[in-house]
Amino acid sequence: MSRIGKKPVPLPSGVSASLSGQKVEVKGPKGTRHFQATDDVTITVDGGAVTVKPRGTSKRARQQWGMSRSQIENLVTGVTTGFKKELEINGVGYRAALQGKTLKLALGYSHDVDFDIPEGVTVTVPKPTEITVEGIDQQLVGQVAANIREWRKPEPYKGKGIKYKDEYIFRKEGKKK
Repeated sequence: MSRIGKKPVPLPSGVSASLSGQKVEVKGPKGTRHFQATDDVTITVDGGAVTVKPRGTSKRARQQWGMSRSQIENLVTGVTTGFKKELEINGVGYRAALQGKTLKLALGYSHDVDFDIPEGVTVTVPKPTEITVEGIDQQLVGQVAANIREWRKPEPYKGKGIKYKDEYIFRKEGKKK
């Protein structure tokens, strides 16, 4: 029995869910998102909650049960509060600036890195050493943050690079004489 799957997903006020076949569409104050479920689960929208039940007792049906419920909950969270990833830039001369739909990163290379911001995500630079990625799609927000971080991952000796705000960088000791 899935501990996650058996809980219904509550719909807060201002959020509506509609079901057509196996496609769940959630509308909220921040936008509209949808999820296509597999045929291994049965989804019902009743009142202020969405419930997911497995069709049968196969391993795949039980896997899809919890996963589908989590995906629907992420849709509801996305259209109400949204998702946010915060990045920090550490290093002398390392900085970020926003120019229109392009994020300019100075990361110690011989040239500035131009990162084009995809549709559906907003990137803000509150300080030259901080980047905030926000949106209603959790997967897209995480992927954009990971793509920005990929340009200069934090190194373990001085901690220079782009890291997540809550990330801990394991520091190594340098060479001994």
